[in-house]
Amino acid sequence: MSKSTITIDVQMDESKVPEFISWSASDSTTKNEQKARAMMLSFWDSTEKTALRIDLWTKDMMVDEMTDFFYQTFMTMADTYGRATKHNEIVNAMKKFAVDFYNKFRSEQLKENKAS
Repeated sequence: MSKSTITIDVQMDESKVPEFISWSASDSTTKNEQKARAMMLSFWDSTEKTALRIDLWTKDMMVDEMTDFFYQTFMTMADTYGRATKHNEIVNAMKKFAVDFYNKFRSEQLKENKAS
């Protein structure tokens, strides 16, 4: 049996707000730490039937980056759900939601830019 270790380092300011996030994995093809501006980590507790989460983002994470991050996360969650369940109709609905979310943000952003 093999084992892989994932290490996440978070540097915080005096108010405990993340300033820097990096991660590495023992079986990664790259030996360097990877930098990140945001992360979402979820675990399923089957005893309590609840998701345990760690959601962090750094001070310099821009709103448009957060939108891209969520859009891509929604899409990959849909793909993962599809591989696990084969419920293609639900996968398509999840992806439609992701596209609608992204388009709504872009539309709101255009309105804000025109108002300025």
